[in-house]
Amino acid sequence: MAVIKSFEEIESWKESRILCSFVYKSLTSKKDYSYNDQLKRASVSIMNNIAEGFERHTNKEFKQFLYIAKGSSSEVRSMSLLGLELGYFSKSDSDYIYSQTVKISKLLPGLIKVL
Repeated sequence: MAVIKSFEEIESWKESRILCSFVYKSLTSKKDYSYNDQLKRASVSIMNNIAEGFERHTNKEFKQFLYIAKGSSSEVRSMSLLGLELGYFSKSDSDYIYSQTVKISKLLPGLIKVL
């Protein structure tokens, strides 16, 4: 198995960065600042917890941060469904956010198991 030398190599981090960029770009014209802020913070939390956990250099701490990232992924998924109901997202945008969070949520347990 290859050794990961930086968090930028972690697949779940790469996917969360893509998700985060999409979320930010999708919310530029939305006026519900509270909703926007919460969704942005939750999406950033996914990628930043993966990065921060990696940099802790202990498996125990890394796992804890990965569990937090997994929780934030569920929060983003939940908020994307609410955004769809409120008309903040098109069905395709909501589906994309939903599928990205599912993908990330499936990648994280594999990384946790390896640790």
